[in-house]
Amino acid sequence: MDFVLSGAAACGACLFTNPLEVVKTRMQLQGELQSRGTYQVYYRNVFHAFYTIGKVDGLAGLQKGLVPGLVYQFCMNGVRLGSYAIIESSGYIHTNGRVSAVKTTLAGALAGVVGAVMGSPVYLVKTHLQSQSTSSIAVGHQYKHQGMVHALAAIYKDHGIMGLWRGSSAAVPRVSVGSATQLCTFSSSKELVVDLQLFPKDSWQVALSAGMISSVVVVLAMTPFDVVSTRLYNQPVDHLGRGQLYKGFADCFSKTLKKEGVMGLYKGIGASYFRLGPHTILSLFFWDELRKFYQQFR
Repeated sequence: MDFVLSGAAACGACLFTNPLEVVKTRMQLQGELQSRGTYQVYYRNVFHAFYTIGKVDGLAGLQKGLVPGLVYQFCMNGVRLGSYAIIESSGYIHTNGRVSAVKTTLAGALAGVVGAVMGSPVYLVKTHLQSQSTSSIAVGHQYKHQGMVHALAAIYKDHGIMGLWRGSSAAVPRVSVGSATQLCTFSSSKELVVDLQLFPKDSWQVALSAGMISSVVVVLAMTPFDVVSTRLYNQPVDHLGRGQLYKGFADCFSKTLKKEGVMGLYKGIGASYFRLGPHTILSLFFWDELRKFYQQFR
């Protein structure tokens, strides 16, 4: 049940935040040096990007990749949060009755690695679909997938089973860093809010407040990894499945830093917060409340 409840909580958050994920993906891809030597810049900020995509691609364009997004959230966060819940219930993350920041970070990172490996193929497809756009505002490489199943089949046909895990070299550090940061700050923040007696111990306001604190730290820590991950997943590949723009995580990181500076690694951070912030708050809030409800029901 820990895995099911965790997946359900993440899917609930995804329904609200997927349009912001589309905006974030487009903003992270724009400005990327393409093979023809030109830069593509269409979105000035998160609000302009939201308006432009809605105007050109329609409202449906803001929900591109929703199906693989839901599948990814259920698989990745189901495994990640479910694994963490089991570790937490075993008492591992506590020392003398208090939450240990070091143990929580290690548990969150381990759970994140497992979740990232499990969800990588669907995240790959989600990135391809969310970057698809009308040619007048298209950024990054444009794959011609017709949907999630078609995309998975096409990638498998062209590049084999390992082609589905292309880009996982960035996904694993991205999710493990995000997971460790998120779960460590969430657990510590919950304890802090309870200690300050701002709200009753079992109130939903405790989880909501802790999620809001956690979301800020997560975005700052995760955005550079997220930018690199998006670019690796979406880059064009040759007939052997090798990236034509980047060789791997370190190569993409260094090229982005060299050509676009530090802010290149924080490209789309506004969109990242508007997406990751609400998603972190909602998913952790739903997760905490569903677990409490299940315990009461049992």
